[in-house]
Amino acid sequence: MITRFYLEDFEPGAVVETAGHLFTEEEILRFARDFDPQSHHTDPDAARASIYGGIIASGWHTCSVMMRLMCDAYLLESAGMGSPGVEEIRWLLPVRPGDTLRGKRTVLSARVSGSKPDRGIVKMHWEGFNQRDELVVSVRSIAFVKRRPLG
Repeated sequence: MITRFYLEDFEPGAVVETAGHLFTEEEILRFARDFDPQSHHTDPDAARASIYGGIIASGWHTCSVMMRLMCDAYLLESAGMGSPGVEEIRWLLPVRPGDTLRGKRTVLSARVSGSKPDRGIVKMHWEGFNQRDELVVSVRSIAFVKRRPLG
């Protein structure tokens, strides 16, 4: 894969929008059985009787899909060096079978590292919207990104 995006390309305010991902009931059940086996994610009858009124995707599933959408939109072509973590995750609305999630990334800040000048620190806000343009997930993250090579 070709590196197209370096620290200098992450201008504060820059926005990237992603393609969409359709959540199927089968996919939601499979993810939940493997990684988050709570009944409102795995058992249609129990989910109907819950406060959600039906099967919903795990928040971790939603975040995993957001990660994939961001990888496809720009991360795989970025000079990324990993992340020290996520500052905040908010699951604002349930994601249900039949929902299509699309992402939006906004750069909040970018600066050169004070101790390692070959890289920088980028703070980003990722948002996930369903097909009704309702905000369903919000993530504030930090990434280390290499600076563009000289020459």
